[in-house]
Amino acid sequence: MASVSLQNVTKIYGTDTVALDDVTFDVDQGEFVVILGPSGAGKSTLLRILNGLTPPTEGTIEIGDERVGGKRDEVAMVFQLHYLVESMSAYRNALTGALGRTGWLRSVLTWYDESDKRGALDALDTVGLIDEAGQRAGSMSGGQKQRVGIARALVQEPELLLADEPVSSLDPKAARDVMGYMKTAAMERNLTTVASLHQVNIAREFGDRFIGIRDGSVVFDGGPDELTMDVIDDLYYGGDASKAGPAEAISGSPDSESELAPETSDTGVQA
Repeated sequence: MASVSLQNVTKIYGTDTVALDDVTFDVDQGEFVVILGPSGAGKSTLLRILNGLTPPTEGTIEIGDERVGGKRDEVAMVFQLHYLVESMSAYRNALTGALGRTGWLRSVLTWYDESDKRGALDALDTVGLIDEAGQRAGSMSGGQKQRVGIARALVQEPELLLADEPVSSLDPKAARDVMGYMKTAAMERNLTTVASLHQVNIAREFGDRFIGIRDGSVVFDGGPDELTMDVIDDLYYGGDASKAGPAEAISGSPDSESELAPETSDTGVQA
């Protein structure tokens, strides 16, 4: 059984703005899928629907054997911005991933279960930050902060990990480090992962499979060997070589604002 299944998903905003148009695909358990496409293609809308933040206009989404009908605790999100509480340590930030199991009052009093505390340390170890567990998040580099965000998502113990342009603001080395840790975490936990990226070169390095979206429709679905330069040009520029060449597409497209910024409580944790 597929871990994630989208069948004929369409999302229309207002009366005539089609963000997604009859999108159908399955994602197997443990697969690391990268969503590619130009700005405004529908990538963020797709992640919002998978996260239960917005319902589709038509079609169905299933995670495991249950239909998605709203926000689900078993779906974790790594955001374009890290949304950490910068006055708290990396460990305390990672631990907030257990908030859904703990409750707000117990979390404020740091009355987390021992299993959650061990899970936070294990997650920080997975992303290479166990030695920085006590470091204040505000003093960390951008790459380290994003890795704490990944650790927080892992503490949530999700069935599905989503990532919205998680490395768009990082330099190439930090971006590869973050993607490497995310891929390692997914492999170690057999964690189904769907990430949207602009940097095609980085996507090709870490993705098991690529889904290309343009104008709300899936125009490509294949593995690394099938993601050729011609496919990339067609995905980003409709095959019009006069607009841009392969080199520009490979290095990544201009970043767009994330549509997935979470509502936060006064603890900085997604509500």
